[in-house]
Amino acid sequence: MLESTLSARRAPPGAEENDGDDESKTRKHAPLHSRLNMLLSPRLGPFTAATTASPSPCLAFAFAVPLLVCFAFVYAYFSRPSTCACVSTHDSLSRIAFLGGGSLEGLASDFGSLGVPWCRSKQGKMVEWTSKDLLKALEEFVPIYETRPIQNNMYGMGFDHSFGLWFMARWLKPDLMIESGAFKGHSTWVLRQARPETRIISLSPRHPEKYLRKGPAYVDVNCTYYAGKDFVDFGNVDWRSVLKKHHITDLSRVLVFFDDHQNELKRVKQALKAGFQNLIFEDNYDTGTGDHYSLRQICDQFYIRGGGHSCFKDGDEARIRMKRKKFWDKAVNINELCGPGEAWWGVRGYMRDDFNHSNKAISYAEHFQNSRFIESILDVYWELSPVAGPSLTHQTRYDPARSSEPIIEDGRFGMFKRLGLTKFDSSVFNGYTQMVYLQISASPS
Repeated sequence: MLESTLSARRAPPGAEENDGDDESKTRKHAPLHSRLNMLLSPRLGPFTAATTASPSPCLAFAFAVPLLVCFAFVYAYFSRPSTCACVSTHDSLSRIAFLGGGSLEGLASDFGSLGVPWCRSKQGKMVEWTSKDLLKALEEFVPIYETRPIQNNMYGMGFDHSFGLWFMARWLKPDLMIESGAFKGHSTWVLRQARPETRIISLSPRHPEKYLRKGPAYVDVNCTYYAGKDFVDFGNVDWRSVLKKHHITDLSRVLVFFDDHQNELKRVKQALKAGFQNLIFEDNYDTGTGDHYSLRQICDQFYIRGGGHSCFKDGDEARIRMKRKKFWDKAVNINELCGPGEAWWGVRGYMRDDFNHSNKAISYAEHFQNSRFIESILDVYWELSPVAGPSLTHQTRYDPARSSEPIIEDGRFGMFKRLGLTKFDSSVFNGYTQMVYLQISASPS
């Protein structure tokens, strides 16, 4: 029953700024095995205190037998001919416990099991790059990321999105890069590593140089800053004049990166009016999360593969979400997802904007029309997958059930290690929020 209910809502086709309810994009969390212990401990009941110090042989045997059976199944599963190099045992055990016992169903299908809403483009056009291109680029990016000037980029981008921005900027080869929201300058540094000679325009309420007084920051000498006392919001810039000054005539050769926690529908409309076509949004928050109205929220519709929700509190989705809430920090249960009148779009039916200061309530009819507008101008929609599965990164923040398959799948520890990813603290992998690339153009009149 559960499988038939959710199977149609899995993977997509082909496939100092703090955000409201998030303390940090990269803050540390308890490891997965600690959470497993927390989940299992209530099941021990009155035996817990007595057995902690010196567990009885009977109790140990009772737990050892099912564990050995589970290990046997895990070993058999991952011993099939494949490229998997290693399996994290505590990850397998965690998922077994999470799924409610001895069933291994869901180990490979956990990603996207609650749906991954994928905005529909006009002609179904896809990006040119492949998973092999991403994997090859990862090997090149790891040593670059090691040299980052801001080693602890709390409240800013972590490894996943740093890689995504670097990869797309390098692949698209723009003649001009514009960023809205610079914070301490980490994203500016990432863009510079991708395109050493390309001009950058940075818009940010506070100039990154201000952060140099307190710690590491990055200021690019070849970047034009509209920041601090010279700040101009993206929607208020006279782009025709600015582009003329930079000798840009082909707007398809411009890449715009948004990390400013503003209503993404508003930003898309502003970019479209200016004639920009290639956009990247860093914080593409899932439905029920975040501090602004995102593309993913807009496209989370019933008629979209992977979209739509049920607010029925006794339904399968409600039960699954309740369990996941105990396990993943950014999982959302039905009580959090559904607002008055069973509103589930945006965050409880609000169009959030202006750093969470503006929370305009919108009807479902308006939300639906927003999705149709996006479809009318959308040529390409592509969400960056997580770099690696949670058994490898030990991230606990995003919910895999609402994400597409990672670039490096759970269990492929050999590859994870070979690429040099084991050298990074797990906190750098806790900043994933579905970074998205859009290619847009005006709809035919």
